[in-house]
Amino acid sequence: MVPAAGRGERLGPGAPKALRELGGVPLLVHAVRALARSRAIGLVVVAAPPDGVAEVVALLDSHGLDGKDVRVVAGGATRQESVRLGLAAVPEEVGAVLVHDAARPLVPVEVVDAVVAAVRSGADAVVPAVPLADTVKRVEPQQPGVPEPVLETPDRAALRAVQTPQGFRRSVLHEVHEKAVAEESSGGLPPVTDDAGLVERFGGRVVVVPGHEEAFKVTRPLDLVLAEAVLARRRASDGY
Repeated sequence: MVPAAGRGERLGPGAPKALRELGGVPLLVHAVRALARSRAIGLVVVAAPPDGVAEVVALLDSHGLDGKDVRVVAGGATRQESVRLGLAAVPEEVGAVLVHDAARPLVPVEVVDAVVAAVRSGADAVVPAVPLADTVKRVEPQQPGVPEPVLETPDRAALRAVQTPQGFRRSVLHEVHEKAVAEESSGGLPPVTDDAGLVERFGGRVVVVPGHEEAFKVTRPLDLVLAEAVLARRRASDGY
């Protein structure tokens, strides 16, 4: 599943982030292809902007996707809502579901396969992740431009930067999203930033498998420059 209904303001004004081009092809198409390359994936559901479903259908139809079943549904106002709507389009008999950021166009197929294998081996929730290269500081947030006091320096050896696709047993993902809806309606905690966070919030167990440095998220203009360089290298070396 690929939630792709967001605008992506940090890349600047214009088309939604998922429809920005990388090497002449929209990020969304790259992300769907990244999932479709795995033999373990039989269906890809895309949650599109509610006013752009027809556009996304036409876009995906215009690009070859290796004969995979690709379905497009209307997403929601938040990522969490888009995942919930996308999950509703997944057939009941599907036992494992992956959720992948449209803004991670270059995730290697071996990462997808590793996530699927971990779910099939019994994990409730699986995230790919990489060790941190930089020292991390926990600070007391201030207004923009105001120096922020450092509260502590966590040991980065025990920290990981999480990527996608994240994998789940379908029943677990459905359950935590239902609980999140009930929590929101009662004025509970704010939305989390990823689906694994929902599993953690409601007491589930999440495990980590190795991610990949090329599965980075295209969020800012400089990320797009880096992605173009990675794509150019792949195309030159293996006809990607």
